[in-house]
Amino acid sequence: MRIENDVKLDFKDVLIRPKRSTLGSRREVDISREYNFKWSKKLFNGVPVIAANMDGVGTFAMARAFIEDGNGLTVALHKHYALEALIEFFNQHGGQSVWYSIGITNEDQEKLKKFLDSKPQKEGRGIEKICIDVANGYSQQFLDAIARIRDILPSDITVMAGNVVTGEMVEELILSGVDVVKVGIGPGSVCTTRKMTGVGYPQLSAIIECADAAHGLGGLICGDGGCTVPGDIAKAFGGGADFVMLGGMLSGHDQAEEEIVEKAGQKYLQFYGMSSDTAMNKHKGGVAEYRASEGKTVLVPYRGDVSGSLQDILGGLRSACTYVGARRLKELSKRTTFVRVTQQINTVFS
Repeated sequence: MRIENDVKLDFKDVLIRPKRSTLGSRREVDISREYNFKWSKKLFNGVPVIAANMDGVGTFAMARAFIEDGNGLTVALHKHYALEALIEFFNQHGGQSVWYSIGITNEDQEKLKKFLDSKPQKEGRGIEKICIDVANGYSQQFLDAIARIRDILPSDITVMAGNVVTGEMVEELILSGVDVVKVGIGPGSVCTTRKMTGVGYPQLSAIIECADAAHGLGGLICGDGGCTVPGDIAKAFGGGADFVMLGGMLSGHDQAEEEIVEKAGQKYLQFYGMSSDTAMNKHKGGVAEYRASEGKTVLVPYRGDVSGSLQDILGGLRSACTYVGARRLKELSKRTTFVRVTQQINTVFS
């Protein structure tokens, strides 16, 4: 047993210190990024915000809304769509705006093989980016699965994989052929991993340390989870994240593909973690006897079309850049100084 005594930080523990700026308007800020992925050699150009591969968030409807928005945001589709539905979507829209999500089961891999043999893939409208997603990215089984999946993928498909929270595992994943490492264990709003297992890592420190490890090898990271307000997204990018994945902040919208629930005259949408009882009952026939649920189910107030939330998210990010004089999102991490705080928001009217 050992104890690390240096303080690890979450988004709530810091604020970004303002700096002198010559920017006259938020309109002058470019929040898009351009990346050349290490292994696929593909180019990304757009706002590096990803809708999480969760029911109610990583949906076809969300992807269509992002395409219409035109900012280049992407959606990690949840992995429970039927093969025929995936083929139909890709045939219509191509793969530029989405990440095809996959687990590491044999069933997931067989489904991927069938998609790679499908018409849209053969005609250039298929998978361009894939997200290999597990809760625990530290298992040897996960590394073995990445190698198998990499073997069946065309070399020009970009791979994102995770989740991990420490630099040495980021390095191992990148050297194993992963372009983008997904960072975060337990910070999500409907994740109970920390409560059930005691395992985790404060998300801002995880991003800072993992970004340093990834960038040294020419790889990228995606901060996954823990953002509750637009300012947290700015802190994630300020800490070195290349992409930021959002779940709860994009829940409760028309694009959820979930039924609206009325309670005491108010409208709600169900939102749940993908390791929750709700998700496992829906997709796996129940919680296996050897495990426990590591997610919760909540009712989120109905928020209408996602366009309003996107305006808040992207507007907040632009505003953060103006406070530190970052004309482009690329400059934000170089201009960010974090100030440790004990309180960051006046809650008297909350």
